[in-house]
Amino acid sequence: MGQKGVCCCCAALRPRYKRLVDNIFPEDPKDGLVKADMEKLTFYAVSAPEKLDRIGAYLAERLSRDVVRHRYGYVLIAMEALDQLLMACHSQSIKPFVESFLHMVAKLLESGEPKLQVLGTNSFVKFANIEEDTPSYHRRYDFFVSRFSAMCHSCDHDPEIQTEIRIAGIRGIQGVVRKTVNDELRATIWEPQHMDKIVPSLLFNMQKIEDVDSRIGPPSSPTGGEKEENPAVLAENCFRELLGRATYGNMNNAVRPVFAHLDHHRLWDPNEFAVSCFKIIMYSIQAQYSHHVIQEILGHLDVRKRDSPRVRAGIIQVLLEAVAIAAKGSIGPTVLEVFNTLLKHLRISVDFELSDRRSSAGSAAFSTSSKESDERIVQNAIIQTIGFFGSNLPDYQRSEIMMFIMGKVPVFGITSQSLDTSHLGDLGTRRIQIMLLRSLLMVTSGYKATAITNALPAPFLDPLLSPSLMEDSELRQLVLEVLHNLIDRHDNRAKLRGIRIIPDVSDLKIKRDKISRQDVSFMKKHGQQLYRHIYLGCKEEDNVQKNFELLYTSLALTTIELANEEVVIDLIRLAIALQDIAIINEDNLPMFNRCGVMALVAAYLNFLSQMIAVPAFCQHVSKVIETRSLEAPYFLPETIFKDKCNLPKSLEKHEKNLFFLTNKIAESLGGSGYSVERLSVPYVPQVTDEDRLSRRKSIVDTVSIQVDILPGNSTEDKIDSTEEITFEALKKAIDNNGLEEQEKEKRRLVIEKFQKAPFEEIAAQCETKANLLHDRLAQILELTIRPPPSPSGTMTITAGHAHYQSVPVYEMKFPDLF
Repeated sequence: MGQKGVCCCCAALRPRYKRLVDNIFPEDPKDGLVKADMEKLTFYAVSAPEKLDRIGAYLAERLSRDVVRHRYGYVLIAMEALDQLLMACHSQSIKPFVESFLHMVAKLLESGEPKLQVLGTNSFVKFANIEEDTPSYHRRYDFFVSRFSAMCHSCDHDPEIQTEIRIAGIRGIQGVVRKTVNDELRATIWEPQHMDKIVPSLLFNMQKIEDVDSRIGPPSSPTGGEKEENPAVLAENCFRELLGRATYGNMNNAVRPVFAHLDHHRLWDPNEFAVSCFKIIMYSIQAQYSHHVIQEILGHLDVRKRDSPRVRAGIIQVLLEAVAIAAKGSIGPTVLEVFNTLLKHLRISVDFELSDRRSSAGSAAFSTSSKESDERIVQNAIIQTIGFFGSNLPDYQRSEIMMFIMGKVPVFGITSQSLDTSHLGDLGTRRIQIMLLRSLLMVTSGYKATAITNALPAPFLDPLLSPSLMEDSELRQLVLEVLHNLIDRHDNRAKLRGIRIIPDVSDLKIKRDKISRQDVSFMKKHGQQLYRHIYLGCKEEDNVQKNFELLYTSLALTTIELANEEVVIDLIRLAIALQDIAIINEDNLPMFNRCGVMALVAAYLNFLSQMIAVPAFCQHVSKVIETRSLEAPYFLPETIFKDKCNLPKSLEKHEKNLFFLTNKIAESLGGSGYSVERLSVPYVPQVTDEDRLSRRKSIVDTVSIQVDILPGNSTEDKIDSTEEITFEALKKAIDNNGLEEQEKEKRRLVIEKFQKAPFEEIAAQCETKANLLHDRLAQILELTIRPPPSPSGTMTITAGHAHYQSVPVYEMKFPDLF
């Protein structure tokens, strides 16, 4: 009898490869692989590679039989022999042997024994690390993807076995990825049916990481023991490796299953895990593919736009983190798409907030306020994302984004806005305006333009200073803050914070450069717009302390950044006009507002006088401020803006020494070489077309009324000047406005005709008009010649080579050309 009960005759008749295979198995499996016989088998396989497929098939047959009979010791020996043969043989004939090997690994993975599953996984990982000489065009790994993914979700009752199986599943997936990526047919692993199994399996194990913050940032380098014992760390590293190997064509297939997993497990609220996942994605992929991920997040936000506010806020927060990483490099063509999508969802959020308020008015107050606060979370997340993204863009892109956002702000009277707010009503439109201006404020933060014309071009400045953005105190504050961001190019705003009388401006160490030609040109062209906005802003009844502080900062920054001698004179005229607003009070402002305007003028003229350093001017301003501190402290910012301030009942009884006088200022500046002729002309704001469109302005406001305030003017004179506004004057103004509207409508119809009419129709009409003009010119040259009554009063007409007889001038007829 031969080995293992086989007779010697039968053993001698068996093929040699079978005898060599049988010899590696000992009588007792505990003794392990027979190394001497294994060396003979290996030498035989290397010497006769055509026998490899038969060796593999026979080993597979024995292994299958041993698995069924639960002879696990022989199973271990068979897999060890397979591994050694696989490592030793690299010939062309290894392909059939690999098929037998994979068949045996599949048998082990299908068994319910954890040890055999781990054994099969280890063998597959060793195989995955082997680089084959030639690619295999028929081999597929569908079964292994499915089986390893299932092992990643093991729920064995024994925690140690559960961890062991999950680790084996993750390592198996990692082996599949490495094997297919290195193969020429690597594209098969990126198919959606495979990614839908691989990615969720890895994410399922990554959720077990206790310290979420450990995953943010670039890949870490855990120790070998940690990688083997912790499924979460191993899954994270496998996930990073998978994403790092993704290319342009398969990036989306790797990212979309992440959204499905987060949706299925409701991980958007709270969204800590979602944020960490996308940080891993953004750091792992190649930088040029970042815009793919951002597009996928935007697309998923559109899909989930009807979900709860907290879910949408979680997705937007993920977008913010992704954008923060992508903005450091190139994000491709998605810049405007990001902003457009976010602004669309901003409008949707406001719509939801208002609809919830209307539908549940008075009934479920607590529930309604909770929903509104949740929508505010969404809106704040959108604004934060817009601002952070915009502030990280280069200057040339940031200026485009500023124009883009400003073009979305709803402005009354302008119907070409892309952001539709018609169904939101006045309250919704105001909310959109405030949030868009807050977004714009964040985008403009830190923006430093070399020339002010780049920061404030006319298409941006006009809507920003629109009268419809002055209807609300908060809107005016945001507009002024945006202006400060763009005007302040030397970071002086923090030094000017708070409205106050500054004893010595030189202590502030103001930074400034010489005014450039571009800045001078800008002020000549747009200076009146800025003055007008400040002037009208001081006349608003709902002004609070912050409004006055921002108006003061606007005047101070304009002085620092944009003021030459001509602008200084204009700013002084504006300051005196503001003082007149408080004194005359044609707008019936509250006493607090009137005193606030007086304090604003005092603080600004104190700052301006020290900036231009004209001693006589400084002396006059200091004298007025000193007098006010003694007799009328409520005219100074330190007093009027206190919580409790005693306000005067009227301002009519105050003496001239409490006011800044134009003649005194003119005398002081004239002696220092300033051209002070224009100081005698009171400042009157320009009336624009927007005033006629604004809901805040009546037709009376479109008629400029200029009243000279002289010391000798009596009350009767003021009454006479107001009587000039008669019914006929108002009727004429209305008629003129109607004619202008008719002219605008005619121009609009002509433009619309040329935009929409067929080309043939326009060409035919132009040809007809050209023929008519030609006929009329011919009629002029064919004038009827009559004999002159006398030699005098005649003239000779010469046209081309024809000479016409003298014709009396009074008888020449020129038909109407049109």
